[in-house]
Amino acid sequence: MTDGKACKVCNFTRQKSYGVSAPSLDDLKKKGCESLGFSPGDPIKVVLENDGTIVEDQAYFLCLPSNTKFMLLHDKETWSPARKIDGGTAWMQRESVLLDIDSVDAGSSVEPWLDLAQQLKEDLTSIILMSEADLQLLVDAPSTELAAALGFQVKKAKNLQETLQNVLDRREEERQSKELLQLYLKTVEKEDKQQEEGGQSSTDDGVAGDVDMPDGIEVDSASGFMSRTLMVLKGKTSPETRLSNEDLQMVVTRGVDAMKQVLGWDEAKTSALLQACEAELSRRLQQIQAMQSISSTQLDGRRQSSGTSAEDSVERPATGGT
Repeated sequence: MTDGKACKVCNFTRQKSYGVSAPSLDDLKKKGCESLGFSPGDPIKVVLENDGTIVEDQAYFLCLPSNTKFMLLHDKETWSPARKIDGGTAWMQRESVLLDIDSVDAGSSVEPWLDLAQQLKEDLTSIILMSEADLQLLVDAPSTELAAALGFQVKKAKNLQETLQNVLDRREEERQSKELLQLYLKTVEKEDKQQEEGGQSSTDDGVAGDVDMPDGIEVDSASGFMSRTLMVLKGKTSPETRLSNEDLQMVVTRGVDAMKQVLGWDEAKTSALLQACEAELSRRLQQIQAMQSISSTQLDGRRQSSGTSAEDSVERPATGGT
């Protein structure tokens, strides 16, 4: 057997390049994989580095001149032309990194998202373990460079970035919902405490007495409504959107006849107000229920997770001996 033909091999980023001697195409693949650190069982495609021509025929391989440079590609990697720098005298570019024109030492600086892209390329499910900061780096990365690093088409890389942005948006919405729910629960707890302290001073129709009224707030003795509430009902457009849940409930509970006397309105106008107050109160209750549902779902998830862990810890000793 001859000593073989002198060849050069590189990976798809052109960052690694080695010289090998190979008498056959199969031997070139074997030695090239060893030099570039590819796994022996990985499917490999051989192309010409300069124009991407696929080399599959042994006779064609033998016809090529010595020192021909070959590129070894994994299954999802694609050939792309090299980017000339410095008038064609340097080929230090990595396909997934655009070199800065003004950069003095571009070869030594690597974008932080490149490591994340490499993790995704090896195992797409690793995205589950990434932090929000990592996801944001991938979202902000240039689509063309990300596509090259992953071996994707640019459109597929853009779709991936849109999906990651949606994940970040959902996490932000969940965080805001939690904060709103916590604020609501604190408010309810405070109101319950105030009602317990002043419950003995409540009137027969459910209106809190003067003991619980904050300083500076006057209550109309005839109607039982606070002066501010009456002012909103009589003088504001869409008053139902300006009232508290307690005020809305009070208006709805009183009914049309009682509110006609309080406001001095006719039945049609009073009925319209009560319907608007009832609809607004229902809408707010639905929002609260939705937030509570989110909180309950997350709590159940944590309980199931802790329950599974507990079951595993109990089962392991049981299966240890026979």
